[in-house]
Amino acid sequence: MARETMDYDVVIVGGGPAGLAAAIRLKQLAAAGSRDVSVCILEKGSEIGAHILSGAVVDPRALTELIPEWKTQGAPLVTPVREDRFLVLTEHKAYRMPTGLLPPLMSNHGNYIGSLGDLCRWLAQQAEALGVEIYPGFAATEVLHAEDGSVQGVATGDMGVARDGSHKPEYQPGMELRARYTLFAEGCRGSLSQTLMQRFALRDGVDPQKYGIGIKELWQVAPQKHEPGLVLHSQGWPLDNATGGGSFIYHYGVNLVAVGFVVHLSYENPHLSPYDELQRFKLHPAIRPMLDGAKRLAYGARAINEGGLQSVPRLAFPGGALVGCAAGFVNLPRIKGTHNAMKTGMLAAEAAFAALGENRLHDQLHAYDEAWKKSWVYEDLYKVRNVKPGLRFGTLAGTLHGGIHMWLNDLGLGALVPWTMRHRHADHETLRPAAEMPRIAYPRYDGTLSFDKLSSVFISNTNHEEDQPVHLRLRDPSIPVDVNLRVYDGPEARYCPAGVYEFVDAGDGTSKRLQINAPNCVHCKTCDIKDPRQNIHWVPPEGGGGPNYSGM
Repeated sequence: MARETMDYDVVIVGGGPAGLAAAIRLKQLAAAGSRDVSVCILEKGSEIGAHILSGAVVDPRALTELIPEWKTQGAPLVTPVREDRFLVLTEHKAYRMPTGLLPPLMSNHGNYIGSLGDLCRWLAQQAEALGVEIYPGFAATEVLHAEDGSVQGVATGDMGVARDGSHKPEYQPGMELRARYTLFAEGCRGSLSQTLMQRFALRDGVDPQKYGIGIKELWQVAPQKHEPGLVLHSQGWPLDNATGGGSFIYHYGVNLVAVGFVVHLSYENPHLSPYDELQRFKLHPAIRPMLDGAKRLAYGARAINEGGLQSVPRLAFPGGALVGCAAGFVNLPRIKGTHNAMKTGMLAAEAAFAALGENRLHDQLHAYDEAWKKSWVYEDLYKVRNVKPGLRFGTLAGTLHGGIHMWLNDLGLGALVPWTMRHRHADHETLRPAAEMPRIAYPRYDGTLSFDKLSSVFISNTNHEEDQPVHLRLRDPSIPVDVNLRVYDGPEARYCPAGVYEFVDAGDGTSKRLQINAPNCVHCKTCDIKDPRQNIHWVPPEGGGGPNYSGM
């Protein structure tokens, strides 16, 4: 069966903040110029927002530029931040850091707490009202190239393919969506974005991207324990000084509390389980009282770009560009990327609109690469560029080092630190052999405050068509046992927060094999990042599969 083709001026892959902001900006410019610009968004989730996961404390700077009347138009950001609180934890104690010691860059005054998924759903309504076509449930799986190599659009994945590759009765071939320009807003570790970076050498001359995994639970607490507008972060226990990361707890809405934990994926100990770090964090004496008697509503996990300025690739290539977290614009110490993602989407839209006005197509949007470097996005990342690489000194020394750098920038003395530290290793290179590292004894789950992975996946509303090709592909099937299990004690069984990977009896009573439970996958991309031999290749499953986050 031949694939159908649809033509647009601009196709956007991904319905997150960056993609939606780009679409809205394109339509705003078209309306202002009395021009017709056709724009389409493809979203692999079952609906806009289904795969969106963030804390989220949102800096509204880009949103205000895009839609100045967002408050009166009903944007779902209704809880302003009222208090910042920062704790340093030991196993049994919590020490509160005086707010006056924190760099002003870390202040959340003027920001809002909410659900980023709900914000994307609202942005999608604004986009559709402007004439943007949005197609959820369709995963872009292939980049379309012209003979000269330029990008001409994307193709969606086939539907109705069985696990063995045969076509089921309901088989439908994918569609080709061709465009004069294609913007890739896939989010962190986007599969097509990774292939584009390689094909067009977009990462030449920049540092490896660095990542963390963010694991989040949404709780409903007793009214007397709810502190609307409270933003609480912590460092220290349960992580050791050599492992970067920390917690976030945000109070918002009607008795809602977002509880999350971030572990930097540069960690060395293969026995570490980011999922279990969150579970035992909740048992800390300073945290437990808030959650006693509360109800857990939702769960999710997602990789986070942490490399910052040094790791941003070249953004434009013939026929398209990377926007948002597909390229990596998270400000790590602020734990914020939505504002930068939206702004880069808007800048790419402006460059594409200008090119369309000149009757161009499939060429390189050099104006976008230039514009972001002159924007406040670049300034935002420049001020904190040495915070992440400084953590190689350990959490305590690295935090002090980063704090000094941020204070100097806040005081207008950034010229005293003109150098930029480098990221020396990719995260998959950092694991040490299991025999060299201490085992970690995690407490048993109590089913009240701490939970097993499968019960967590259940409340993520994750769903995949069971009879489809496995979307977690092994480049070499022998590596999981011969290398990962033998040398690193099978770390994929621990770094995956959804129970996708487990080593089971191979059937001979003496050896093991890797079992991949693909239907559990919450699309966090951690396996694609952390596998020590880069043997696991994450590709999109059938469109509409994966988590269906609500209120996250």
